[in-house]
Amino acid sequence: MAAKKAVKKTENMEQNTPKKQLTIGLLTSGGDAPGMNAAIRAIVRVGIAKGCRMIGIKRGYAGLLSEEFIEMDVTTVCDTIQTGGTILQTARCPEFLTEEGEDHGAKICQKHGLDALIVIGGDGSFRGARTLAKRGVNVIGIPGTIDLDIPCTEYSIGFDTAINTAMDAIDKIRDTSSSHERCSIIEVMGRNAGYIALYCGIANGAEDILLPEFYDGNEQAIINNIITNRKRGKTHHIIVNAEGIGHSNQLAKTIEAATGIETRATILGYLQRGGRPTCTDRVHASTMGALAVDVIIEGKKNRIIALQKGKYVDLDIEEALDMKKDISKYQYEISRLLSV
Repeated sequence: MAAKKAVKKTENMEQNTPKKQLTIGLLTSGGDAPGMNAAIRAIVRVGIAKGCRMIGIKRGYAGLLSEEFIEMDVTTVCDTIQTGGTILQTARCPEFLTEEGEDHGAKICQKHGLDALIVIGGDGSFRGARTLAKRGVNVIGIPGTIDLDIPCTEYSIGFDTAINTAMDAIDKIRDTSSSHERCSIIEVMGRNAGYIALYCGIANGAEDILLPEFYDGNEQAIINNIITNRKRGKTHHIIVNAEGIGHSNQLAKTIEAATGIETRATILGYLQRGGRPTCTDRVHASTMGALAVDVIIEGKKNRIIALQKGKYVDLDIEEALDMKKDISKYQYEISRLLSV
């Protein structure tokens, strides 16, 4: 009887013991992407609603090493869901690429009592997250990059806004290209991945799409296609060129010299990284941000939030970053048929 009373007393004591308040840090790293603020907003508001202390870290890993920590509450993220860029700012950090920098970053996380660190960024940011995880920091990654080049996820924050921005710009260039009977080369971002170029090429009805994954460097094939289309009656020619190929200005000179057709190159550049995020980016970012907090509260460690087969999931960081992803060959092939 006494033993039963002791057990009951212990259970009551456990029930009455307050749970430790979790301290969650968050930072944005690498290139900014529209929708990052929506993710930050969701993380902060869901975290506070669930009893967590939220710490923002300014300027990415550079701010982590210099301890630029700020306390965040629900008012900190007011009127941010519609804004581009990142309210926490971002910066490159060569120091964090060294073992000394990585060790220093892990010690700072421990010094400030972070139970978890949420990193919003691309593959470079995730490599940094992986090194912190190996040093004992609980890191949760959220894919935020317009390049869509993170293998473990079908979607990354900022991609939809970027392709819509580029699509609108290419539509405008086509108007001028048609009026002047030109060939226009439009270079879009994407680093070494061709997702932005492929999507815009299809959406804008480009006659040629140059992707790092498929382009063989055959400029003569492009020239032949332009000449064939002129004979067919087309008065202008649009080429969407991926950043991973580049050399758009030189290609324009080569085409003009070979065909006699006025050819202009336009490099859209950072235009694609800014602007108000689309509905798609806001919804994905908000959901991924909320899930990151839930994963931490559940006690999971070192995860990457991803979209797979239309569902939001969390994956082991090592497994996630070792995954591979290929651009759609079928979409590339149909783009060539549609351009005829």
